Amino acid sequence: MRKSRFKVLALLLSMVFLTACSSGTGSSQGGSSNAADSNITVAVSADFTTMDPQNTNDNLSYSVQKTIYQGLLGFDKNMKVIGVLADSWKVNDTATQITFKLRKGISFSDGTPFNAEAVKANLDRVTAPDSGLIRASLFNVIDNTKVIDDSTVEVNLKQPFGAIANTFAHPAGLMISPAAIEKYGKEVSRHPVGTGPYIFKEWVSGDHLTVTKNDKYWDKSNITQADSITFKPTPEDGTRIAMLQSGEADFIYPVPANQFKSLSAGGKYDVTAGDSIYEQYVSMNTNVKPFNDVKVRQAINYAIDKQAFINVVFFGQGEVADAPLAPSVQYYAKQGSYAFDLAKAKQLMTEAGYPNGFSTTIWSNNTSQSQQATEFVQQQLAKINIKVKVEQMESGTLSDRLWGAKTPADAEVQMYYGGWSPSTGDADWGLRPLLGGTDSFPPNSYNTAYYNDDVVNAQLKAGLASADDSVRAEAYDKAQAEIWKTAPWVFLTVPKNTYASQKSLQGVYLSPDGLLNVGDLSFGK
Repeated sequence: MRKSRFKVLALLLSMVFLTACSSGTGSSQGGSSNAADSNITVAVSADFTTMDPQNTNDNLSYSVQKTIYQGLLGFDKNMKVIGVLADSWKVNDTATQITFKLRKGISFSDGTPFNAEAVKANLDRVTAPDSGLIRASLFNVIDNTKVIDDSTVEVNLKQPFGAIANTFAHPAGLMISPAAIEKYGKEVSRHPVGTGPYIFKEWVSGDHLTVTKNDKYWDKSNITQADSITFKPTPEDGTRIAMLQSGEADFIYPVPANQFKSLSAGGKYDVTAGDSIYEQYVSMNTNVKPFNDVKVRQAINYAIDKQAFINVVFFGQGEVADAPLAPSVQYYAKQGSYAFDLAKAKQLMTEAGYPNGFSTTIWSNNTSQSQQATEFVQQQLAKINIKVKVEQMESGTLSDRLWGAKTPADAEVQMYYGGWSPSTGDADWGLRPLLGGTDSFPPNSYNTAYYNDDVVNAQLKAGLASADDSVRAEAYDKAQAEIWKTAPWVFLTVPKNTYASQKSLQGVYLSPDGLLNVGDLSFGK
């Protein structure tokens, strides 16, 4: 009888122990993740739009997708192109063809083999004329895709395109199971199937999206330690921080710039300001007076204290822009600085014939950060007698007004505060859509400066016409030098990517393109 009681007691204690070791998602109170409690919670700033990488236009959705899917190529921590599902690749000398050698023995999580036919199915889908997919424009340079053998794919282009490897490294190039595409059609956006370290479990819009560990993941050298990851849309900045502090979240991003220092204080959390490929600028419509005068544009650059702008608007979390591209973008070439110099600015204004200044309008979206930014510009330019009217708009209205103009003569924009992240990591996508001459004028693309410079146009063309790194680097160096000199933008800042995690969580980070990476996820002591 006594032995039976001891057995019952031992059984109850073992049940308590097992229950304690298999607690639910998130860290224990105080934020201590460990191998026994490896269900990670990530709090993000908005909900996700789709799990179809070929139809995605936001980094939050791509961040989740990268846990499920993989591409032929990808980026390392420094935005260098690396092989993922492709073991190697080669671009021909004329930059009109790229050939991939695929890794062997890989399957999608539904058991479908990953091979050349799977690659062709994905590329044929995104390049189909009637696909209607958002990212079709990124791959419209592809003429055809040929299966050479089970592990070799040849992609032929319509024209020279030296940035093709970077294009495939973009998350729009993530590979979907052909069986899932056939089974779900457009609804594959809610039923993602890839080759990645995690498998899609569930998505409750507005509440959470959960992925679970792929026990059959092919890369045995890089096995994640987390059994699951739950992504929680948390738009309120304060709530995200509170979730980290209570231990409800293991990783949060972004960390609001105005709370970065306070969260960092005491060293309780790992709080990071990482490099980004994003650049904030003010475009000036070079097609209309007075912005058609390069001296006026240069004067405005000298009149704005860029470091003070960063301190006020980004609470110090940024670097002064010293080129039209961020330093982490391939073929970035430092140009120097438009140092804050009111005397120089006034001199240039006088030489341009505007000693008493002029009146103008600056457009932006209606976020609080944009309001701070445009008001700062307004105050700075008042010192050289430029009266700036600030017009903030809801994003849809702003988009209609910027891209509603059918011709340059119809454009109402004078100054526009915005930003750009070249998601291919290449100088081509950092410059051509925004400063690439008449082809990039709205509504075709994003050249809100209506900038059309023969030198820049020629160099951008030369940069795409070759696959030779030295040729491309020289072309983009010359293009950036000309853009810097002729100043179609006020070159403001390269802001930081800010994120925070529990001390025990390691190997999770934001890469410069702003995407979450969990491939090296592990737990410290």
